[in-house]
Amino acid sequence: MYKRSVICVVVTLLMINIISAQDLRAKVTVLSGRINSTIDKKIFTTLQSQLNTLMNNRKWTNDVFKENEKIECSFILNLESIVDPNVYKASLTVQVARPIYNTSYQAALVNFIDPEVTFKYIEFQPVEFNENRIQGTDAGVANLSAVFAFYAYMLVGLDYDSFSPKTGDAYFRKAQNIVNNAPEGKGISGWRVFDGLRNRYWLNENLINTKYNIVHDVIYSYYRSGLDKMVENENEARANILQSIQQLHAFNKENPNTMILQFFMQGKSAEIIGIFKKGTSEEKAKIVELMNTLDVVNSSKYKQDLQ
Repeated sequence: MYKRSVICVVVTLLMINIISAQDLRAKVTVLSGRINSTIDKKIFTTLQSQLNTLMNNRKWTNDVFKENEKIECSFILNLESIVDPNVYKASLTVQVARPIYNTSYQAALVNFIDPEVTFKYIEFQPVEFNENRIQGTDAGVANLSAVFAFYAYMLVGLDYDSFSPKTGDAYFRKAQNIVNNAPEGKGISGWRVFDGLRNRYWLNENLINTKYNIVHDVIYSYYRSGLDKMVENENEARANILQSIQQLHAFNKENPNTMILQFFMQGKSAEIIGIFKKGTSEEKAKIVELMNTLDVVNSSKYKQDLQ
C-alpha cells in the first residue's frame, strides 16, 4: 500500500509538471541606454527579469507543448525617455521564429516594432497579467503587462495558423479582449481605432475581420504548404509559395493599405529571394512583379537579385 501511494504521488507530480509545461521560449531584453544616467540602471535589470518570468512562466494556451515545440520569440523593450516620474516611453520589437520541417532553418513569423509603449514602473512592483482585470488600478502599471500579453496571444495565434488553417482564432479573440479592455491614461496609445493606422488595434482587427479570412489561408499556405515542403519537393513548395503570394496580391487589390499586409511582409525579402533564386524564369519574373506592389521598400532588391 505504501509503495503504491508513493507511485501515485510521483505520477501525479509528473502529470502536474506535464500539464503546466509552458508554451513560449521567450527572451525579453530591456535596453536603457537612452535613459538619464542618474537613474539606477539596476531597476531595469529587475524589470527585465520580471518580464521574462511573465512571458515564460505563464500558460498562454490550453495545449501541452514539448520542449522542442515551444514557440521561440524575443522581445526588446527599448526605453526612449522618462515622461513623468517612474513613467517611461519605449518601443517594443517583437520577433518570432518558426522551425521549418526537416531543416535547422528558423523562418521569421513576426518581425515587428511597436513604437508606442508608455508604462509606469517602480522596482519590484508586480508585473502580472489577469485577463479578467486588464485595466488594473493604475493604467500606467497595467499597460506594460497588457502590451506583452497582447503580443503573446497574437504570436501564439499566428503560430497556430501557420501549422493548421485558421486555428489561431481563439488567441486572436483573447488579444481582442485585451484591446477592448485596454488601460486608458496619459500617454497610453496604440489600443484605439483613432490612435493611427498601424497599431495594436488594427493588427488585431485585421486578423479577426472575416472579410480578411484569406490572410489566414496565406499564412498557412506560405509556411505549411510552402516552406515545410522545401526539402520534400522544392518545386512544388515554391509553386505553393508563389500561389500564396498571388493570393496576398489579390487581397491587397481589394483591400489596399491594410496593416496585416505590411506586418506579413516585414523581414521576408531575403527569404523570398532565396526561395526564388532557383525558380524558373517565369517564377522569378512573376515574384518581382508581385513584390513591386507588395514590398515596395525592397522592390529594387528583388529586381537586382532575380532578374
